[in-house]
Amino acid sequence: MSDRIANVERKTRETDIELTFAVDGAGKACIETGVGFFDHMLEGFAKHGFFDLKLKCDGDLEVDTHHTVEDCGIVLGQAIKEAIGDKKGIKRYGNFVLPMDESLVLCAVDLCGRPYFSWDASFTVPQIGDLETEMIKEFFYAVSYSAGMNLHIKVLTPGNNHHMAEAMFKAFAKALDEATMVDPRITDILSTKGSL
Repeated sequence: MSDRIANVERKTRETDIELTFAVDGAGKACIETGVGFFDHMLEGFAKHGFFDLKLKCDGDLEVDTHHTVEDCGIVLGQAIKEAIGDKKGIKRYGNFVLPMDESLVLCAVDLCGRPYFSWDASFTVPQIGDLETEMIKEFFYAVSYSAGMNLHIKVLTPGNNHHMAEAMFKAFAKALDEATMVDPRITDILSTKGSL
């Protein structure tokens, strides 16, 4: 199998982003978005999904975190889509239920080529560290639509807001890791249509 790596750049008047994403990595991360809590979440995503992720974003943080977080989601989604290529041989589906202390989060992924995002979660604080909590939903929405994936995130047991957020990113990592795995039983593309 060829290296499943993507390099994506995106520059607008609001953000300037360079991202490298490797599906078959070792969990190495180098993240610089200017939003500390967001960096922490993305480092956890890389570590627990065994992805290598390098991301540098210069965004208009003097406004707020919206453009930075959303645009990073768009670029990560593009990189995921590019890195997995034609999807030949991959499992396509992945799911994980991840506990983080008192919190429990479910994440399910289908790399079907059709964007759909389902979110069943709520935070009880407006901000965690320097990240507005409403931006977590916007990030995952951007990833799902840019990657062309079905993405479902559901908080089964709520609790501490930091724990819920971290469980979301880690559950997504584990589900995506499973969905991108190559299964030797799958000799083509896992679809009765013959394409995804």
